[in-house]
Amino acid sequence: MRADNPTAVYAFIKTAHDAHTLGIQSAASLLQNCGYQVIRAGEQLELALSHISDDRAKEEIIAWIRTNKINRIGITYRLDQSDARRIFGCFVEELKKKQMLSSQGGPVDALFFGGLPESCQAVAREFGDLVSCFQGGESARDTLLTMGVPAFKIPADMLESSQYDNDRESFARQLIDKGEYHYLKCPAADNYPEFGSRQDTVLKRLQAGRSGAYGKRPLIRVHVGPYASDQKRTEAVRQCADWARQLAAGSLLDILSLGTSQLSQSDFGENWYGKSNGGGVPINSADEYVQIYEAGRPLLLRTYAGTKNISQLAGMYEETINICWHAMSLWWFNRLDGRGPYDLYTSLQEQILAIRYVAGTGKPFEANVSHHFSFRGADDITYIVSAYLAAKLVKKLGIKTFILQNMLNTPASTWGVQDLAKSRTMLTLLRSLEDENFKVLLQPRAGLEYFVADLHQAKIQLSAVSCLMDDIQAHDNSSPELIHVVSYSEACHLATPDIIDESIRITLHTLKEYRRAKQDGLFDDMSSNEEVAERERKLYRDSRQLIDFLEKNYPDLYSAEGFYKIFAAGFLPTPYLWKETEEFVHAVNWHSKSLHGSQLLINDFEKEMSMEERLELAAPNMKDAELLLKMRR
Repeated sequence: MRADNPTAVYAFIKTAHDAHTLGIQSAASLLQNCGYQVIRAGEQLELALSHISDDRAKEEIIAWIRTNKINRIGITYRLDQSDARRIFGCFVEELKKKQMLSSQGGPVDALFFGGLPESCQAVAREFGDLVSCFQGGESARDTLLTMGVPAFKIPADMLESSQYDNDRESFARQLIDKGEYHYLKCPAADNYPEFGSRQDTVLKRLQAGRSGAYGKRPLIRVHVGPYASDQKRTEAVRQCADWARQLAAGSLLDILSLGTSQLSQSDFGENWYGKSNGGGVPINSADEYVQIYEAGRPLLLRTYAGTKNISQLAGMYEETINICWHAMSLWWFNRLDGRGPYDLYTSLQEQILAIRYVAGTGKPFEANVSHHFSFRGADDITYIVSAYLAAKLVKKLGIKTFILQNMLNTPASTWGVQDLAKSRTMLTLLRSLEDENFKVLLQPRAGLEYFVADLHQAKIQLSAVSCLMDDIQAHDNSSPELIHVVSYSEACHLATPDIIDESIRITLHTLKEYRRAKQDGLFDDMSSNEEVAERERKLYRDSRQLIDFLEKNYPDLYSAEGFYKIFAAGFLPTPYLWKETEEFVHAVNWHSKSLHGSQLLINDFEKEMSMEERLELAAPNMKDAELLLKMRR
């Protein structure tokens, strides 16, 4: 159906309750960098797709296609397979009914579907050549060619790769092919009296891990949240408790991170009748949290913060699961990303109240911030600076231990040398805040968009990113202190306890073998790599300049008001922001681009924007930001 069309207009749409947008943003960015116009459906259209069987919803979608003269349409759905097939099927049937396909004389000459492998297989079986499917992990070149972009229009810099990344992958492939990780023996960090009790803490277990028989062992965290659309809510909770019990029986895992549903975060304790779960384990009572906590002992537990009644839920987590640390997203998990009911200012106010409560408990705090900016097209400087601002804010609010979650491979085009430079810059900046009352713990993880659907290749990727984690502080075998192990099945399906266990074994075995290989001189010392050092110097200089400007000019920076205003003024660019774009037009009005493994802001001449240019563009917007804040108040 598709032919070369240099003026083709591409459009992407997802359902309202599917929070997965990375695939859309990645594809949109690639197409824009090839010179194509890309349209992203807004919130109203997302709701229409969610209710595609309704006549009015169908009319809205067809009108959107006609009004915007759209030629090529991509739909993504990362949740249930049967729902994916139904939604895409209804969409295609309506296109046919309204004579919208090019084979019928209409404007639409290509359809794309992005989802989990089973969903892609189901859609491909039913619709054949009418649709091209993407299940994650496709190269930039293959993605663009499949979407109808001629090879000559693909910029050469998109096809570049890094020798450091190739070397790590080669080493990881050998480890996975040997399979020795299956036999890893790693004693639990259980050599202290409070182990597994309600007096147990992350810091106690971290100390035990450093002094155990395994040596300086990082604490391991994984994410668990079983749910299927054809499963009763109570069955999903019981299954989660069973998985917790299985994982607790081993010696490899320290921290079970409960992946609760959207409703658990936004509508806890309420009647969910008629509401979409949106993925994740649907916990809706304190007793259910206690059930999972007891099943998972002696594991430490944590879970998502609420997006409503945030302080009350934080208190409930303390009482039920003895939450080992609290995590909040500050600028995110509200109306900005559709994950919560509060507007940005209210959300910031409520989170700050909750952080004050957390400080009173003495528990560590994790800011789930930087990667959410990256998900929305932010550059590497924004990634770094947002983490620093979050850390300094919570220090002022009384937090004593800050857990720095560092999502590597984000965006997926990021080279390892750039990830090392970003990570080291963040650590240098955040550790400048350290004193006797404030400490920073590094917690790296693989990126959400990183893994491919080929499970063998995904295991190699997991091993390769584990090497990258060890090179952040290459001569410190006590770093990283924690690792969030993302299971290798991420791009395919939910990770079961067996897959989680295997993923942990791959990670820990890789760390041991990579350190041994470096001692034997088989790898370059990345602590003295000049390319990394040069990138780090530039990132630090620009990040420090932005921080210094904000601190010098805005006395209320470290407050809900300050964080709102700098976002509204555009100091933290998010060019792919989907929601609330009228209020935050200055945050959206930027252009970012992946270049040589970095994510950069680009000026009108398609050149990297200097920090001076950036500040000159954002600073005058502060008046608009103050007016918006006054209206919110």
